[in-house]
Amino acid sequence: MTKKNKKTDSEKLVKAVVSGMQEIKASDIVVMDLREIKNAVSDFFVICSGNSDKQLDAIASSIDDEVYKKMKENPWHQEGKNNKEWVILDYISVVAHVFKKDRRKFYSLEKLWGDAEITEIED
Repeated sequence: MTKKNKKTDSEKLVKAVVSGMQEIKASDIVVMDLREIKNAVSDFFVICSGNSDKQLDAIASSIDDEVYKKMKENPWHQEGKNNKEWVILDYISVVAHVFKKDRRKFYSLEKLWGDAEITEIED
């Protein structure tokens, strides 16, 4: 696989993740492009917020469904479904972060990866 194809696949994956978030009315969706950052753990982070335990579960499930439907990929790793504060779906080149609003402020990934190009997605 060439680097160009990988880039295209990552961007398609981002669109599928965002679509899954939007399907369940996630708020404050941002896409962080980490491709130009040295030692970045993936190509993109896609971050959103939810208001309740139930919505966090629904958003994570919707992301999983949309990515599988559009890309035929399952997450390489999932974390946080039990604690209901921060759910991570790791697709290697794209990592989806689903936060409860207060946890998102606390961890502040947008500030931690401040050199990333950040795109805010309209609600």
